[in-house]
Parts: sequence; structure tokens; C-alpha cells
Amino acid sequence: MEQKSRSSFSGRVGFVLAAAGSAVGLGNLWRFPYLAAQYGGGIFLLVYLILVVTFGFALMVTEIAIGRKTRLSCIGAYKALDKRFGFLGWIATLVPVIITPYYCVIGGWVMKYLFTFVTGQGMTAADNGGFFDSFIGFDAGSLTATMLDFSGPTPWFLLFVLATTVVVIFGVEKGIERASRFMMPILAVLAIFVAIYSLTIPGAMAGLKYYLLPDFSQFSLSTVLGALGQMFYSMSLAMGIMITYGSYMKKENLLEHSVTQIEVFDTLFAFVAGLMIIPAVVAFNGGDPSQINSGPGLMFVTLPMVFESMHFGEIIGAVFFLLVLFAALTSSISLMETIVSVVMDKTHMKRKPATLVVMVIILLVGIPSCLGYGPWAAIEIIGMQFLDFFDFISNSVLMPIVAVLTCILVGHVIGTKVIADEVKEGAGAFHREKMYHVMIRWIAPVLLVTILVSELLTKVFHLFSI
Repeated sequence: MEQKSRSSFSGRVGFVLAAAGSAVGLGNLWRFPYLAAQYGGGIFLLVYLILVVTFGFALMVTEIAIGRKTRLSCIGAYKALDKRFGFLGWIATLVPVIITPYYCVIGGWVMKYLFTFVTGQGMTAADNGGFFDSFIGFDAGSLTATMLDFSGPTPWFLLFVLATTVVVIFGVEKGIERASRFMMPILAVLAIFVAIYSLTIPGAMAGLKYYLLPDFSQFSLSTVLGALGQMFYSMSLAMGIMITYGSYMKKENLLEHSVTQIEVFDTLFAFVAGLMIIPAVVAFNGGDPSQINSGPGLMFVTLPMVFESMHFGEIIGAVFFLLVLFAALTSSISLMETIVSVVMDKTHMKRKPATLVVMVIILLVGIPSCLGYGPWAAIEIIGMQFLDFFDFISNSVLMPIVAVLTCILVGHVIGTKVIADEVKEGAGAFHREKMYHVMIRWIAPVLLVTILVSELLTKVFHLFSI
């Protein structure tokens, strides 16, 4: 009964927009431009594109096919394929449980910046980090006052969680699909608008040239690892999201074609994000791409200063942070839906109570990340603040482990034919089947282990060098 009554997207367009919305998130906006600048611009872009159509394609096809074949969320899906791998579903579920709370904290930061720019105060954020540090480190003297004061991050975190919850509570077609159909086209238009405006800034052409023209002398193993890691996180892989969305996909929809469209949309958005940010920041820094910083610093410190230097900077800043908010929401919606789907499958709760239970969990788990730079800044886990620790455990440890074990399950236990047959259903053909077979069995596991070892060694080296 569970499978027969399962919700579904209305069709392929709804599925593609929702899945692409999940993939298009904050990682595209603050991680991709930084890595592209760090690893040689054009050569990084070329390596990234090659990995997307091979490595990324194989993993996304696998996860969506697993979901559509089993019609279950990730805990039940892995167990249905092989009972010995039932534990893998629990690990995969743990990833969004860890990510969603701190992702919503960052989404709250975006809301705060959008509000600041819309109310005409955007230039107060262009103070080389003082505004940002004061905001995330806000401490009103008592925990209650800190959590209720909009000068700090907690109320914005609550608003972002509420916005995400409202969409998820309406369900797959009326909530997630409808929101994606509304937000994704607007997001695309805003991104193109900001990118075009960015290219009109004096000095931006130097950044554009660096970004687009491959310099093969810049190629290295670090370039491949950087592109591999970005592609892995950008496409929402190993989080249970694509399995969950795949379980809502109708059998008659063309799976391989849908994955190709998701890849194209996600890659184009990452590319446009680079066009928005790299030329503008390079022009702002006097032609030096190495000055593009990573993570929150790029979005919440550097870019407000870039907007301040532009004509109509207040307006451009408001448009930009509206774009970022939509990107953050489409991803947080998919993360919450993945958890809700598991709760509904395991407890047989209806959608509304299941969503409210998940919302409470997100709020409770997210509070440490929200207060971790303010009242609770003295508390660290292996030398990291709460948010940084949750990010490291989920992205650098659990996700590669889930992906490696998925490759082993499909490539060496149940066989790639199981996935290939699911892909062919409704289509009759799997055009990249030979490449898929080689990637899942041999190449992807090696690359994933390389990511895992590289991330762990980097963190260990950093801890011992402190």
C-alpha cells in the first residue's frame, strides 16, 4: 500500500525543476567561483565539465533509479536492494539530518542581508567583515534576548525554517513542484541579469578572460580534486535527496534524459555564478583572481564591498541576495523533504505531522550552529565551531562514504544491470550504459576514496598545525 499511494511529480518538467532546484544551491554561489579562481579559471571549468558528464552522471542516474525502482525513501530503498546494505540507508539519512539545520542557519543569514539591502542599508554591510562578524557573533547578554533580537541570526534562522516548512507541508506536487516552477525561472533570470551587469564593470574583462580561457600550465591533481569535490556536493549526491525525488518520479518519464537536463541546468547555473562573481571581484581587486576568498566570506564580506563600488550597487545587491535566497530555499526544501519522506515511510505518519516533527528537530539541532559564533563561541569540537564541524562531518566524511558504498552495492553486489534496466523502462534504451558500467564499478569508487582521504588528511594536517 505504501508504494501504491506514494506521491509523485506531475511529470518530467516538474521533476527536473525540483531536482535541479535541489542541486542549485549555496555551493554553486560561494564555492564554485572560489575554486574556479583558485585552480586556474578556464582549466578548472573544463575539468569540471568533463567530470559532470561522467562521474556526476553515473552517480545521479544510480540514485534516481534506486528511488524510482523501490518507490521508497533511502532507508527502505537500500534495504530493498540488499538487506545487508540496510545500514547504508541510515547513514544516508543522517547526512540531511546534519546538513539541513546549519544550511537553514546560513539561509537565515541570506534573509538578513536581503532585508538589509531592500531597506536601503546595504552599504552598511560593506565594511570588510565588521557587519558580518557583528551579526553572527551577536550576544544580547541573555540567551532569550539573543534568540529574539533581529540584530542577531536566530530570528532569521527561524523564519527560513518556517518558509521551508510551509512549502514541504503542501506536499510533492502542490508544494515542492509548484515552488520550483515559480522560483527556478526567476532564479535563472536574476542570475543572467546580475552576470551581464557584472561584465559591464570597468576591468571585468580581465576576470572574464581568466575564467573562460583554459591555461593548461595550471592543470594539476589539485585541480581535479577541487573540481571533483565541487561537482560531488553541487549535484546533491549521497544525501538521499535524489533517491527520495526518484521515488516520486513516474515510470513513464525518461530517466536518462531527465538526469542530462538536471546536469545542464546545474552546470549552467554554476557557470553563470562564476560570471556573476569572478569578473566583478577581479575588477574590484585590481585584476588579482587569487583574492577571491571562499565560503561565507565571499558572499557576506567581499561582495557587499563590490556592490558598494558599483553604480546602482544597492539595487544590484538586493537582486543578488533575492537570487541567493531562492537558491537556498530550493535546496533546503529538498533536504527537509528527504527527512520527512523517511519519517513518513518509517512511522506511517501523515505529511503534516511528519513535517512539523522534522521542523522541531531542525530547530533544535540548528540552534548550536546559530549561536556557535556568538554566545556559544567558546565551545568547539575538534577545533571547530558547531557549524564548521557539522559541515565537515556531513560533506567531507559521510557523503563520500555513502557514495563509495553505493558504488560497491550497485557495481559489485546487485550488478549494474539492475539500474540499467530501470533506466531503460519507459525509454527502451540507455545510451551511456557502457560508460556508466565502467564508472560505477571502477572509476567512481577510486575517485571517491581519493576525495575522502584528501579531505581527512587536510583536516588532520590543519589540526596538528594549529
